[in-house]
Amino acid sequence: MHVPDGFLNAPTSVATGAVAAAGVAVALRKAQDELDERTAPLAGLTAAFVFAVQMLNFPVGIGTSGHLMGGALAAVLVGPWTAVLCLSVVLLVQGLLFADGGLTALGTNISLIGITTVVVGWVVARAVLAVLPKRPASVVPAAAIGALVSVPVAALVFVLLFAVGGEASLSAGALTASMLGWHTLIGIGEAVITGLTVSAVVAVRPDLVHAARGLRAPLQLKRADGTLVPAPAAEPAGATARGSARPLLVGGGLVALALAGIVSFFASANPDGLEYVAEDKGFLETARDHAFGDFALADYGEVGGIPVGVAGILGVAVVVVLGVVLFRVVGGRSGRSSSRATEEAVR
Repeated sequence: MHVPDGFLNAPTSVATGAVAAAGVAVALRKAQDELDERTAPLAGLTAAFVFAVQMLNFPVGIGTSGHLMGGALAAVLVGPWTAVLCLSVVLLVQGLLFADGGLTALGTNISLIGITTVVVGWVVARAVLAVLPKRPASVVPAAAIGALVSVPVAALVFVLLFAVGGEASLSAGALTASMLGWHTLIGIGEAVITGLTVSAVVAVRPDLVHAARGLRAPLQLKRADGTLVPAPAAEPAGATARGSARPLLVGGGLVALALAGIVSFFASANPDGLEYVAEDKGFLETARDHAFGDFALADYGEVGGIPVGVAGILGVAVVVVLGVVLFRVVGGRSGRSSSRATEEAVR
């Protein structure tokens, strides 16, 4: 659901840009509590994985397709604030290098995909976890339900924005019904992808899944008299072994490269839900050409004749580099702040 330039008027685009800028600024500060040397690489991998899977449009109806948004997935894996940064990096790379999503609409896309889906997905997932058994496996259905709800909610937010500042006049009811109908179907696909991905990570390294923190039942020892006492606290798995998350990172990286470099050739060529609705309702022609539409990587290499797989691999690499650098800086800032706080407390 990447919004192109021209769907919304300038005031609305400026307003969503301000919302996006404020959201990213808050996320940069709050993500310090979620990131450290262990979790920063996973956050970079999460951003790359979301980029790769967003290339894989799947059919949801005759002549229509959808793709992962990734807000709930990222929030559950690395935390909501870091997830906002992950999605913002992905959308920035898509807009600047691949002409996917308008430049003046970048704030709109971050507000819809990078903030709305993250917030809704995280809140719903936490609500579901509150009623499920307190174990890591419960994160899987919680994440899937959060993903399912987040997509149609983001579609409704777009409808609201279009009602306020759309560049075409049409029935709000008809637009709502169409957007909600198609994006509910897309949400089902989002839920399946999110559930499978979270399930794979939970099965291998539940200690690295943000939403699974605190869900393990505390170990207890049985005394001779039969009473149970808490076991001595142990370091989390992988907390002291440097590089212990490497198998997950390498495996996840290879999966992202395979999806972007190979599976992307088989993605549906049908328009996604928003584009289909725009054409059906008659406002597709309001879209303006992308400023970087003639760039070699535009439309994932279609404009420059670059194979989509090659373009996808380049995109994964760029997202990984930008993401890891950003998350290490943010995580390092958190470490420095903690060190200063400790020194002041000692004094």
